[in-house]
Amino acid sequence: MIHVSATPVLALRGISKRFGAVQALTDVDLEIHPGEVVALVGDNGAGKSTLVKAIAGVSPADEGSIEWNGKPVRIDKPHDAQQLGIATVYQDLALCDNLDVVGNLFLGSELTARGVLDEVEMERRARTLLATLSIRIPSVRIPVASLSGGQRQTVAIARSLLGEPRVVILDEPTAALGVEQTAQVLDLVERLRERELGVLLISHNMADVRAVSDRVAVLRLGRNNGTFSVPDTTQEEIVSAITGATDNVVTRRNARTAGAAPTASTTSPTEVQQ
Repeated sequence: MIHVSATPVLALRGISKRFGAVQALTDVDLEIHPGEVVALVGDNGAGKSTLVKAIAGVSPADEGSIEWNGKPVRIDKPHDAQQLGIATVYQDLALCDNLDVVGNLFLGSELTARGVLDEVEMERRARTLLATLSIRIPSVRIPVASLSGGQRQTVAIARSLLGEPRVVILDEPTAALGVEQTAQVLDLVERLRERELGVLLISHNMADVRAVSDRVAVLRLGRNNGTFSVPDTTQEEIVSAITGATDNVVTRRNARTAGAAPTASTTSPTEVQQ
């Protein structure tokens, strides 16, 4: 069930980005509302990473505007995004294996009391945060290196929430995870929605996308190629928007199963757009 407010917490309008002779993004629009999970999908080279970097302030857009709660803002550097309330969890996680869970959660934001680290308070807050998110960790004092891939991912996501963001960007959070570990991460995405956060989920896994997303925004060759409501859209329609054609391996397989001839027509980006 989508809980969408009238005004998006984050809106991108006409975002364009060029790297030398390469036009990476062209007039891209995107909206994220509180309590909504939006999946950003597209083939390799579609512009997903470039768009994320523009939102996160790592590589600001050349053209276009960004709105925060309906008001225009500028994101020229990562600090600008963090100040607004945008947290990004990248695929490499950037965790320190030699530190325990508490040390990783508060890395760079350590709490002090009378000039020394307040280990007791940091551990208390860490336990509270993990319990609130229903994250199951054997102990907050074990090294992160001993955790599973799914547990490490949930620790990285939990760390991003310490600054109380309004929007969380998750870059391929289930990549290289097993079935059980993936389920842990997707459960956490559901928790973020319940906390009325806006979530931007970048993923190649259509099963994960359909499991937790409310809407799917498709990028193709650096342009919008459709925004779809998950309950009202088939996986084939999303794949067609990603590939730019209605004739693809998914539709051909389904056509063979149904005993019908596949359609060989192609669809332009404007025809797919909704």
